Amino acid sequence: MAEPLNYIADKAGERLDVFLTRQQPDLSRAHVQKLITEGKALVDGAVRKANYKLRGGEQVSLTVPEAAPVEIKAEDIPLDVLYEDEDIIVVNKARGMVVHPASGVNTGTLVNALLYHCHDLSGINGEIRPGIVHRLDKDTSGVMVCAKNDKAHIDLAEQIRTKSAHRVYWAIVHGNIKEEAGIIKGDIGRHPTDRKKMAIVHENGKPAVTHFKVLERFGDYTLIECRLETGRTHQIRVHMTSIGHPLVNDPKYGPKKPSPFAIEGQALHSLTLALIHPGTGEPMEFTAPVPEDMQRILTGLRDRLAKDRKKAAAMQP
Repeated sequence: MAEPLNYIADKAGERLDVFLTRQQPDLSRAHVQKLITEGKALVDGAVRKANYKLRGGEQVSLTVPEAAPVEIKAEDIPLDVLYEDEDIIVVNKARGMVVHPASGVNTGTLVNALLYHCHDLSGINGEIRPGIVHRLDKDTSGVMVCAKNDKAHIDLAEQIRTKSAHRVYWAIVHGNIKEEAGIIKGDIGRHPTDRKKMAIVHENGKPAVTHFKVLERFGDYTLIECRLETGRTHQIRVHMTSIGHPLVNDPKYGPKKPSPFAIEGQALHSLTLALIHPGTGEPMEFTAPVPEDMQRILTGLRDRLAKDRKKAAAMQP
């Protein structure tokens, strides 16, 4: 039986469902409303409706039922393995692959593939996310490290927490970034009205810092390199959108008009990962080649730029 989570209402006039969603950012507002309807939320011991306006100072409790056990099956899914030993496995995750099972997705994930390939993954994250130390979005490709035992998992997680493990991403964004490089700072949390999105928020967000550097300019598009000080959900996508340069073909944060490029999901790739091997203490760096879909975009943009320059040169007196 799950223990109730207890809070003190801190804002007079706030709806009960809004308050609880703010306390539990991992839950969607719809999920919170469902729990309230089921009587799993109490205000000073009494059941209230989702739109109940809090006075401030009340004791609010929420009981989130424990997830039912889910059997995650090993699946013979091809993996692009960059490196593997008895402690770690480093893979180049394909765009479109979900990292671990979640609501409504129990097959076809990286975890399903790892269970078939490895048979020995760390159990720290439980049966849903064995071996998963860090994540990439479904439509972000690139290098990921997974732990094959608990000792390696703890070590790698600490490296990511203390920033001694370094990640570099490449992204193609809309617009011409005039600066050669920059730093974007902004706390990231759930979007205040769209719970499926993240946003820069002024309350209840987590600090996030992204460093970017321009690699190539194509007039209306720019290729950038990003280095993260933090690893928040959708961090690069949110931060680049916040400065007016959303990622190409980003379904959540990009322009609503159809993308002219043949790519499924945002043009974002985890290029390199540098870490200290948890067993040997040896510094290691892994690189996942830029995928063909992003390469095609870059080739097309370079060809277009070359033609434009040739045409401009021909028009000079």
